[in-house]
Amino acid sequence: MNPDLSKLQPYPFEKLAQLKAAVTPPAGLPHIALSIGEPQHPSPAFVQQAMIDNISRLENYPTTKGLPELSSTIAHWLQRRFNLQTIDPVTQVIPVNGTREAIFAFTQAAVDRSQPDALVVSPNPFYQIYEGAAYLAGATPYFLPCLAANNFHPDYKAVPADVWERCQLLFLCSPGNPTGAVLSFEQFAELIELADRHNFILASDECYSEIYVDGKEAPMGLLEACARLGRHDYKNCVVFHSLSKRSNLPGLRSGFIAGDAALLKPFLLYRTYHGCAMPLQTQLASIAAWNDEQHVVENRELYTQKFRAVIDILSPVLPVQQTDASFYLWVETPINEETFAQQLFAQQNVTVLPGSYLSRTVNDINPGKNRVRMALVAGVDECIEAAQRIRAFVESL
Repeated sequence: MNPDLSKLQPYPFEKLAQLKAAVTPPAGLPHIALSIGEPQHPSPAFVQQAMIDNISRLENYPTTKGLPELSSTIAHWLQRRFNLQTIDPVTQVIPVNGTREAIFAFTQAAVDRSQPDALVVSPNPFYQIYEGAAYLAGATPYFLPCLAANNFHPDYKAVPADVWERCQLLFLCSPGNPTGAVLSFEQFAELIELADRHNFILASDECYSEIYVDGKEAPMGLLEACARLGRHDYKNCVVFHSLSKRSNLPGLRSGFIAGDAALLKPFLLYRTYHGCAMPLQTQLASIAAWNDEQHVVENRELYTQKFRAVIDILSPVLPVQQTDASFYLWVETPINEETFAQQLFAQQNVTVLPGSYLSRTVNDINPGKNRVRMALVAGVDECIEAAQRIRAFVESL
């Protein structure tokens, strides 16, 4: 077996299950899960209908590149959403089976494993796929802390020059998971210049780009920053997007990668061997989802209601702040984060995720220490009840 498998850590939810197994929640309170980022809003009925209407396409093999209609739909959505002058659906877009699969696979294709000191640089805390993909590609992850003092962004200027020289791939996550922090145009521009200078790839995970509170600006994306700089070839840059959060379709496993055609061409070759073509009925349902914005607006309205209600309830007892985007609250806890999560479950039957499970300790600093991630994915009433229970728990400490 691949010896690098031994470097993989348990997934955060495996650690959480072990933490919860040591206690028993009150039987009289129904469980409310704020731990996993799985949207609980209904999936759009018209997308379900598109799947039903095209179920006979099960008889056909899909191609790895997917239907031209899907790539064109995605390209048009990117142009509308991110103010792009142009993006070629043939060479600059590839549909994928959700971003987890694509992020992992792209890393395998992008890393030059002949370089023994190759680094994949990642924010910390982070989506755990970044780490696993780096190890299994033969690279070493290098973590950059996202701390409150820097508005939960990495301090890229503090990174040693030799790290950038060894860096082959830099993961961005904007809006951030779990912090919700959003990169500005100026920050994107600095990172693009850095990638040019040191010849590495910028891979921007933008799965939460469509979830932001009403009244706030829609988050900028990496390709949008490229376009503002006149870089319409998107050199060294790729983005990942998904229907999971935008359209409440985590089970559809549908998203895309877009950007530099020179990077996507060899990645498509890799995917041809990878055996990961999206089923045709899924592609046709995805076209319906990307073509509609009304359900996305309604989705944001629900998250806005939840954020405002939950923050109003929790702010008297916890230092909770509205994040820039995403559906997470990244909350500082008055006690150790594991103890907080375990005892909250034991006393109130509410599950949150310890921040340290999403982070790694580097130089004695773990950015998730004394923090928990709350995913406001349940219904409005459930989120309000969860907030009331969390407040009662905090007041009992």
